[in-house]
Amino acid sequence: MKDRKLIENPDAAHVRWVFARFIEIGSGTELARELADQGVTSARGHRIDKKFIYRMLNNRVYLGEAVHKGTSYPGEHKAIIDRDTWDKVHAILTESPRKRAANTRAETPALLKGLIYGPDGAAFSPTHTRKGGRLYCYYVSQSVLKHGAGSCPVSRVPAGEIETAVIDQLRAVFRQPEIVSGTWKAARGQDGDVTEAEAREALTRLDPLWNEMFPAEQARIVALLVERVDIGTEGLRVRLRVDGLSGLANEMMTRKSEIAA
Repeated sequence: MKDRKLIENPDAAHVRWVFARFIEIGSGTELARELADQGVTSARGHRIDKKFIYRMLNNRVYLGEAVHKGTSYPGEHKAIIDRDTWDKVHAILTESPRKRAANTRAETPALLKGLIYGPDGAAFSPTHTRKGGRLYCYYVSQSVLKHGAGSCPVSRVPAGEIETAVIDQLRAVFRQPEIVSGTWKAARGQDGDVTEAEAREALTRLDPLWNEMFPAEQARIVALLVERVDIGTEGLRVRLRVDGLSGLANEMMTRKSEIAA
């Protein structure tokens, strides 16, 4: 990435890196975010989004082919990407985003790591076990790990159940007018041009997109929004980060304006 820029017709090394990295992580969204975090932009100085990445991954010119009116032919130029690499990338692309997310979920750090606390104030740690080839994930009380069973009224909880419960509460937040109003007021302190309607749109856009997100992106948003999850014998309580809500609203609006540009 010469001068930290991906150009519209990047050289062979840049193309091979993008293809290889996509095979490793399987997500155009995550790859675009990784490039953005590294300060990499297009030759015109624009932020690289997943559309840019997918255009590269579908460019048959890199296979040594020429494309005319949607039909590809053997080209006279040398291929940059070999057929095996191309096939691996496109095997990933043929899967739905939900399926790809499910395939990588077990490899992603626990969604609520460092956020869960029991009724005695002790933290819960993620753990897992395998039975019959199936993976079972839990959060276990540190009190139980240190002092044994019975030291805490809630010893462990299934990861899937509590993560779903927390996510359901977060998604409900995106739909609550009073939360949106509070978010707008917080966001307005950072950007006087932000309207309540813009804050509402920014948050409500997350709800339908949530299931299409990769676990790493979901975990990032949870860490941004959730300060603490307290588990008791009668249920759980989720404490939100107000600054995280306003920051997320601003982030969503920034992404929308960049895409529109």
